[in-house]
Amino acid sequence: MQNINAQNLYQQLKNEENILLIDVREPHEHQQYNIGGKLIPMSTVMQNTGEIPNDRPVIFYCQKGIRSAIVIQRLQEKFGYNNLLNLTGGIDAWQKKYPGPFVL
Repeated sequence: MQNINAQNLYQQLKNEENILLIDVREPHEHQQYNIGGKLIPMSTVMQNTGEIPNDRPVIFYCQKGIRSAIVIQRLQEKFGYNNLLNLTGGIDAWQKKYPGPFVL
């Protein structure tokens, strides 16, 4: 599984690279703090694969990086995706590096 850390993700966002962020947390978690990702809760990802492109990097994240890693593993096994990355440490790691509201 490919991973990306908070610092590298921040640089990609700042450089406006052609990536897609997907937040697999629950709606209440997404409301509390998010970094601009599309909300597709873990329980609904497999029914929403049409929203996950295979032609550009897609970065999945959750609170600690565990749920997103499971989602990536399932998507790779079932659909053969090879463009998925996991945010190492999830939003917790992001907030340690970039505390406060998310602003580029």
